[in-house]
Amino acid sequence: MKAFTYERPASVAEAAKAVVAQPNARFIAGGTNLLDLMKLQIETPTHLVDVNRLPLDRIEATQDGGLRIGAMVRNADLAADDRVRRDYAVLSRALLAGASGQLRNKATTAGNLLQRTRCPYFYDTAMPCNKRRPGSGCAAIQGFNRILAVVGTSEHCIATHPSDMAVAMRALDATVETVAPDGAERAIPIADFHRLPGDTPQIETALKPGEIITAVTLPAPVKGRHVYRKVRDRASYAFALVSVAAVIEAEGTTIRSARLAFGGLAHKPWRVAEAEEALVREGVQAAGEAALKGARGYGANDFKIPLAKRTLAAAVAEALRA
Repeated sequence: MKAFTYERPASVAEAAKAVVAQPNARFIAGGTNLLDLMKLQIETPTHLVDVNRLPLDRIEATQDGGLRIGAMVRNADLAADDRVRRDYAVLSRALLAGASGQLRNKATTAGNLLQRTRCPYFYDTAMPCNKRRPGSGCAAIQGFNRILAVVGTSEHCIATHPSDMAVAMRALDATVETVAPDGAERAIPIADFHRLPGDTPQIETALKPGEIITAVTLPAPVKGRHVYRKVRDRASYAFALVSVAAVIEAEGTTIRSARLAFGGLAHKPWRVAEAEEALVREGVQAAGEAALKGARGYGANDFKIPLAKRTLAAAVAEALRA
């Protein structure tokens, strides 16, 4: 790990200004991802701005009946919150499917959204990676790509976003609240927060330099049965090969409405409105085809396309049994 300087600001405004004031500065909270990247010298910040003591660790009701989740709320606390378990069960289940108990006790809401990919070539500094070193190429396309993306890819990157929490929040239409160094506040729909790779895979989110996440808001609860189904190589401590967050309103076996978001398939949580409409009108097979329209495997990950369709079918069946 390379040497760095450190400070602990007293306010959100100070934190944002501190990061933008120094080249290659980073926010640090739980550090469950950043510290690993620093040890491998994939991330080499020269200055760390510790936000752990900022007053961003509360879960509060909003005037429209939703919840406002502070950026510093730990994953374990969010998953255990009675309101989340009752009204946003898909989020609680997604959080509990991720990482380990020890990591959930440290990882934060904002940090979870900002996780970097687990592509093996991103972690191997001897290999080309456009996300780590723009313009160097993507070794994964012709390499070992079993865990990587099959939708939303480009010739420059086929990485996936690793978060379970973000998939559930995409299904729930969450909004990410931020503050810029000049004090300007933004509310970014989570659909627009994460970016597809295109020709700039190193730009992963809609955040501007120095902009800090302060909270994530959830709208009022939607009716429906909440399911989070995760397929992985082992039963715990593993990232999703495919996951599905589903909120399905049904009468018996007749589906009235659906929200569907996929993890493990793309550079961002993957949600396709046509798939939700198809599930209501035509059934699960049509929904799977719509969700995976244009999907492309790269050899070792070809299996993800049929697996995603089967996982969706299993999630829908689970919702209808509930």
